[in-house]
Amino acid sequence: MNKIYVLLAFLLVQLSVYAQTGSIRGTVTVKGKPLEFGTAALKGTQYGTTTNEQGVFELKNVKYGTYQLVISSIGYRNITKAITISESKFFQELTFQTEELENSLNEVVVTGTMKEVSKLDSPVPVEIYTPVFFKRNPVPNLFESLQNINGIRPQLNCNVCNTGDIHINGLEGPYTMIMIDGMPIVSGLSTVYGLSGIPSALIERVEIVKGPASTLYGSEAVGGLINVITKKPSTAPLVSADVMGTSWSEFNTDLGVKYRLGEKVQSLFGLNYFNFQKPTDKNGDGFTDITLQNRISLFNKISVERKDNRIFTIGARYVYENRWGGQTQWTPKYRGSNELYAESIYTKRWEVIGAYQLPIKEKITFQFSANGHNQNSFYGTTPFNAQQTIAFGQFTWDKKAGENHDLLIGTALRYTHYDDNTTATSLDGRNAPSKVALPGIFAQDEITLNTNNKLLLGLRYDYNSIHGNILTPRLNYKWTSTDKKNVFRASFGNGYRVANVFTEDHAALTGARQVVFTEALKPERSWNGNLNYVRKFFLSNGSFIGLDGTVFYTYFNNRIIPDYLTDPNKIIYSNLAGNAVSRGISLNVDFSFANGLKAMAGATAMNVFQRQENAAGKLVKKTQLLTEKFTGVWSISYSFQRIGLSIDYTGNLYGPMKLPILGPLDPRPEYSPWWSLQNIQLTKKFNSGLEIYGGVKNLLNFTPTAAAIARAFDPFDKQVTFGPDGQVVPTANNPYALTFDPSYVYAPNQGIRTFLGVRYNFFK
Repeated sequence: MNKIYVLLAFLLVQLSVYAQTGSIRGTVTVKGKPLEFGTAALKGTQYGTTTNEQGVFELKNVKYGTYQLVISSIGYRNITKAITISESKFFQELTFQTEELENSLNEVVVTGTMKEVSKLDSPVPVEIYTPVFFKRNPVPNLFESLQNINGIRPQLNCNVCNTGDIHINGLEGPYTMIMIDGMPIVSGLSTVYGLSGIPSALIERVEIVKGPASTLYGSEAVGGLINVITKKPSTAPLVSADVMGTSWSEFNTDLGVKYRLGEKVQSLFGLNYFNFQKPTDKNGDGFTDITLQNRISLFNKISVERKDNRIFTIGARYVYENRWGGQTQWTPKYRGSNELYAESIYTKRWEVIGAYQLPIKEKITFQFSANGHNQNSFYGTTPFNAQQTIAFGQFTWDKKAGENHDLLIGTALRYTHYDDNTTATSLDGRNAPSKVALPGIFAQDEITLNTNNKLLLGLRYDYNSIHGNILTPRLNYKWTSTDKKNVFRASFGNGYRVANVFTEDHAALTGARQVVFTEALKPERSWNGNLNYVRKFFLSNGSFIGLDGTVFYTYFNNRIIPDYLTDPNKIIYSNLAGNAVSRGISLNVDFSFANGLKAMAGATAMNVFQRQENAAGKLVKKTQLLTEKFTGVWSISYSFQRIGLSIDYTGNLYGPMKLPILGPLDPRPEYSPWWSLQNIQLTKKFNSGLEIYGGVKNLLNFTPTAAAIARAFDPFDKQVTFGPDGQVVPTANNPYALTFDPSYVYAPNQGIRTFLGVRYNFFK
């Protein structure tokens, strides 16, 4: 009998606890249409969810109390409403109507100033791209997804293994810092291979700054930075999936799962898997058109609820990739031999990132990251084995000083350990790994002069354990009109970069060229100026037009430039005896029509060159290799709301760029042609959260000339004759005096193909 009483008492307690919770259900609309994937959260708690395709959200098992319900979505005005859950109000049914912001001017950004501010208030111009943008042209990795952003070009650096980097305004990949949640996680050895495998299901948005950011972020942020912001576990779908395949037998899967580790701990797990195992040679040169890849990436992010809504997050990622490209008959048994040529790369990589706000009155946050990268590879018969470990820690103090000053003060320490089997880490015939400590301090003051004018002053000091003292200042100014339809920004700053040739330049390993250093390389220094103007037009019929124009100029000292042309058998590295310049103008135009048609278009015209001393000591102007003078992008979308169908047409256009030919007899064109990649997609949405999409990529079936790889039939130069001076001698079977060289590349070899995919999002 006592057991029965105990059981009844237990049930009564459970019912009492359960009875002291309620639920909130709501519908959010924009101009009478549902707001999809908006966030609904109770401020300062772990209660949060997102709206479904009907704009509906529901928060269950909410404890009795009074809360601030916040409805938010990037590009839309936030809604805040006080909500009380009690015995008499245990169920709330609400409706909300939000509105589009002035083309997302008030979106929250963190990259430009290292703190959360609205895009409108930021003195640094920051571009924001959400998953909606990337879904218009779905691709299996972050590298390819950036191809439709104005001023940014994913550059392939090798016709064989298809590695590449990201160019911003004509500056190569090593000048672009890639971050995850504000942490410099993709750099050095991973610059070439680390851009793949970030699960798209976990990406909240991508923030881009064009121009130097070394004052806050240090080396590698000379040309700009790309910050991948991952989703908060509290607002992510319970389950998300995206599976896509192409007619070229490519297969990509993205999965995301949200789960709890306790009442105050939420976690988000993501997986990306990409597989392509079909050697394809449609241009007939005997080499694979695209590399074969088998890649898996695992990601997990944990968020802990703390008092006063203080931050505590930690995330980890592991990537494994096996890729090879080369002669189509190649198999792993030929790895490292001179019978069949291939470039085979095994990559293992781990990363940890996190942020913890100290439990004190002042807003002081500790951010940290660590990563290890192991590469085991063969480029023909040339082995390249490298290991890199980077540890990074940073304290920031966010402090208001009176009404007009917003301070950010920080200190950082970065330690890099790098070792490989090349001359880069050898000294007097013995192994000498590179160990670099980089402590630094930085400060910035965001000064509000008045309602319309704002000034930002920043200064950073670093001490490189090899190169010594480095000082980087910056100045930003912003003017906003009273009606907020006009915004003008001016920026001026200094940047620096320490080059690591073998970790950044794949061409230093591929083909038959010898790498030569004429001197001990010094750090590069740059000065940059940008002028940015934004104008918004609101038409009487409800349509919207936005203009965003930028003029940029960057001047380099000690620029490190690989010389492919002096000696076709060598890549010669040295600091430039002269200067280098990247200058140009870009314009973005956004259209949003009342009938549902949306269009984005952008164009960038630029001139990137070096002034180099010749034998007579005079400065001679030379155009930078693999850099176009014009690039354009566009995206046109239209939705048929009644039937849940949308169509997207995306594309880009590139002007000619100078290519690395192999001497005066090389018959290949010195400049690439105008070329364009265009895509079309149809997407059907269902009420259950299911989406089916498909379309055609590379509609024009553009591919480079089949003769892009020099002497593809003789990849080990067995039939090449060299003279006493080491130069190639023209012969009957080699009349153009060529050697095997796959670095003549400007566009993907992959032609037209169809694709089909399925997405599913389930919200609790």
